Amino acid sequence: MAYTRTERALDELRPMEAKVGVIKNARGSAMFKIGKTIAYAAVYGPREMHPKFMQNVERGTLRCNYNMMAFSGSGNRVRPGPSRRSKEIGLVTENALAPVIDLTEFPKTVVDVYIELLQTDAGTRCAGICAASMALADAGFKMKDLVCAVSCGVVGETPVVDLDYSEEAYEGGAVDIPIAMIPRTGEITLMQLDGVLSKEQLHKAMELAKVGCKKIYEVQKEALRAKFRED
Repeated sequence: MAYTRTERALDELRPMEAKVGVIKNARGSAMFKIGKTIAYAAVYGPREMHPKFMQNVERGTLRCNYNMMAFSGSGNRVRPGPSRRSKEIGLVTENALAPVIDLTEFPKTVVDVYIELLQTDAGTRCAGICAASMALADAGFKMKDLVCAVSCGVVGETPVVDLDYSEEAYEGGAVDIPIAMIPRTGEITLMQLDGVLSKEQLHKAMELAKVGCKKIYEVQKEALRAKFRED
């Protein structure tokens, strides 16, 4: 079944906003908004890792905590507290960010990133990764680059980028593919796929995601530049 977007082009992202330094007591923090999805990230540490048997003697450990607030938006009400899904997304976020951050100066420590979704309309893990990446940069850690993330996929039989909730729930069927990328190298640090689609559809969706990530990258960089201009 063919699908046609009415409010934006198939390759068009929803409106974006980004800002860093939004949480005063955190070492680094950021807000990233895309459409109606709003993610905040706060960085704390490095601090000594407990229990000690989990310490890495060669480098610090990145630990990401993901949480959707109970009344954050689209879909069913989220049950408060840790869930299997939130733990899985926290681990996915750690793996997406690990290739760019250098924590060799902080052995036996942990750097905690807390990600809160205040409002949601799909693309939550991608928005969280974008916010966390900016927050780590705001905290001053050595990083090879930022990480950008966006969902792409196929709605009906049509490849699209940046799916919203109505597209994820499309009656004709939808496949959502969260992708995270290091813009300078094009390296993919996250790719998840739940569903069935053709090789051609996958390639087209990924090309849309790569272009979308580059647009997000510009928004992230401008948010960091804006803080330094204020300082």
